[in-house]
Amino acid sequence: MRPSESTAPDGARISLAWLGHPGTVLSLIVLVLNDHVFKAAFPGLVTGKLSDVAGLVLAPPLVAVLVTLVVPRFRSRSVAGFALALVGLGFAVVKVDEQAAAAASQMWSVVSGPSLIRADPTDLLTLPALAVAAWTWRRARRDDVGHRAARLVRLVVLLPAATVAVAATSPAMYHDAIGATVVDGRLVAGVADQAYPDDDTVPLYDAMSDDAGTTWRGPTPAEEEALRGRSRTTTRPDRRQCSTASPLRCYRLLPGRIRVEESDDAGRTWRLSWEITERQRELLKARHQQAGPGGARITGQDLAVLDLPGGGHVVLVANGRDGFALRDADGGWRRIGFPNNSWADEPPPLDRISPGDRHYDPLWAFLLVVNLAALVLVVSAVRAARPFRDGAALAVLQGTIQVLAALALLSLWRAEFVLLPIPIAGWVTLQAGSLALALWPRRSWRLPGRWFAEVLTAAALTATLAGSVMVGWLYGRPAYVTTALALAGLATVPGLLLGWRAARLIGPWRPPYEPPYPPAVPVDRSRPG
Repeated sequence: MRPSESTAPDGARISLAWLGHPGTVLSLIVLVLNDHVFKAAFPGLVTGKLSDVAGLVLAPPLVAVLVTLVVPRFRSRSVAGFALALVGLGFAVVKVDEQAAAAASQMWSVVSGPSLIRADPTDLLTLPALAVAAWTWRRARRDDVGHRAARLVRLVVLLPAATVAVAATSPAMYHDAIGATVVDGRLVAGVADQAYPDDDTVPLYDAMSDDAGTTWRGPTPAEEEALRGRSRTTTRPDRRQCSTASPLRCYRLLPGRIRVEESDDAGRTWRLSWEITERQRELLKARHQQAGPGGARITGQDLAVLDLPGGGHVVLVANGRDGFALRDADGGWRRIGFPNNSWADEPPPLDRISPGDRHYDPLWAFLLVVNLAALVLVVSAVRAARPFRDGAALAVLQGTIQVLAALALLSLWRAEFVLLPIPIAGWVTLQAGSLALALWPRRSWRLPGRWFAEVLTAAALTATLAGSVMVGWLYGRPAYVTTALALAGLATVPGLLLGWRAARLIGPWRPPYEPPYPPAVPVDRSRPG
């Protein structure tokens, strides 16, 4: 037995070395990229199993580190066996038992937001990945982390990253209404049965109505079997459907929008029947996570027309993340959400929103306001330094830093939960360095206190004005982020002008010491030497 296995500190060192092994770090990178990039771009069997493999390699060293933090006297061999057994057993139970998978989904939803873990016995084929985890532990034993700084880096950097990556895996399957059809005189509503649906996704028809949409129920086993594999009623690019009893009356969906048009002449001319305006759809895009590029998952997906025995007809429209809409026989439209589903709430309001409905938008708005206030400080410092020797170099350096900070903030706008710490850390580092350079001249150039007072006032004014704009945007006024950004930019102008004007308080630059010239004491050059 190695000495490191018999002492408490060395057990923690080997666990940290296991977490920092190149194989473990590689599995962390693969897990993040696969769950948040590859699954969306290439959904299928390979990307689905790849997350399981990477997770089985990453989870045991993570569990080992967490255990040694709680029980530091756990021996390294024991904690490694415990971690491998716990991960393997837990993975097997969740993948075999539906109730265990549901419980794990609820637990993961508390940790990292809405998540979905499916019971899939075929995932047990990835269990041999635990052998890779055991091999990385054996390799890590030969080079445990003895230096305190190295242990601190792995504890501060790798432990949170691995925890977030594991907690954020298995993203939730947000429900999409993608199918509407008529079967035996009944309306049938279908949803997507996968996390990233597209035009080729076959709906899972899980709700039927026997009374033209007044009430809904789940299909019987025989009806489920008959509906399995049924494609959508309409196809792109011309999603239209006509009444069988009145062939001249037709309905169609406009691509890229939630808008239904109707025609009384078999499609020669069209007029508006019902729509969700683009402003309202913008608020829905802010409310729903994973709305797709340009809100592609909040658009009309399918429609069906049901003729009634006594005359008239009803229309069912599938609108992606917003659920279903129904046209009654009297011509009135209403949003019905996802019928016959206990997990579905009432459709959200269309004309109002609050910061609590926007997920990570409040964080992004706050950082943008701070960034604009910091920009005022930086520009004021660059203007004050212009008469000095290093003024031009400082302007170039600060301009470069601000461009990089803007790029980091932009990447934060599009980042998912698991990737948020990366742009935030980059933005904080860049702005902290920029502000340090902006405030550093007080020692070297003796900037007056009044200059600092005016510049700080300018930054506070910018934060107030831009903050008011962004708070209004969080409440849906304005609805479009481009409008909010333009207004926030205009709100920065008074602060920039005030900070620029503060440069009048800066006197001309003088060297710190001016030797007297000509020399005050005459030199007698007639004497030798």
